[in-house]
Amino acid sequence: IVVETDDIDHFGNRRLRNVGELIQNQVRTGLARMERVVRERMTTQDVEAITPQTLINIRPVVASIKEFFGTSQLSQFMDQNNPLSGLTHKRRLSALGPGGLSRERAGFEVRDVHPSHYGRMCPIETPEGPNIGLIGSLASYGRVNAFGFIETPYRKVVDGAVTDEVDYVTADEEDRFVIAQANAKLDDDLRFTEGRVLVRKRGGEVDYV
Repeated sequence: IVVETDDIDHFGNRRLRNVGELIQNQVRTGLARMERVVRERMTTQDVEAITPQTLINIRPVVASIKEFFGTSQLSQFMDQNNPLSGLTHKRRLSALGPGGLSRERAGFEVRDVHPSHYGRMCPIETPEGPNIGLIGSLASYGRVNAFGFIETPYRKVVDGAVTDEVDYVTADEEDRFVIAQANAKLDDDLRFTEGRVLVRKRGGEVDYV
């Protein structure tokens, strides 16, 4: 019996947590602290003299947000040397930080280029040194869907002809299709000129069809 195991480095098993989600978690933590303070004050103060102003103190919420922007591993000053560096910084992806990996325990497999990165994360733009492979950049046409998974666009091929229909697919969905190269030669009718075309199948296997 052949048992297929999930590939932990596959982008179908990795989702992005954007800055809004991270701040949401911090606000939730701050609200939980504020709730605890309110409950304590309700038990100690006179019921007749209680007012919202005496019960509610927003400092825990403010402190948790400041803590995120001030001390979080993912909080950085934006690179503003020029417009291009600022744009690159905004599109940066990191496997580090809370809930992620650490430089010390990240092995070669995690840092290596994976077939599911195709069209989603740039295989070249990554820093040298201990962060290599752990910090990358979103590919030119990659986009993040509502669930946090990176999608990339492909043109659909119907009966050997390349259509103008563009589908954005996640890494999981991509495994169901056979992907031809973007630079495959086409004739005027958008059909493949060569009888056999170099394609990529599930798991990055290369074949001719």
